[in-house]
Amino acid sequence: KSLRDAHHWETGLELIAIDTGDGILLKPKNPFPETLLNQVAGCLKYDGTPKSLEDMDEAIRQGIEELWHDRC
Repeated sequence: KSLRDAHHWETGLELIAIDTGDGILLKPKNPFPETLLNQVAGCLKYDGTPKSLEDMDEAIRQGIEELWHDRC
């Protein structure tokens, strides 16, 4: 029960057992509840101005630069 509580697993949740070589990893069989497209499609909506490929490339470049700035 303490493992269930720590991972917020409900009673009856199906788990997958994975042999890692060092032990066994337990993972929920379905980590997310089943949904329909119309239940989640709203999160895809974007209200801003359209971004160009150049804008996207620049955002990716900046993200990589920020991520690796202190590692080199």
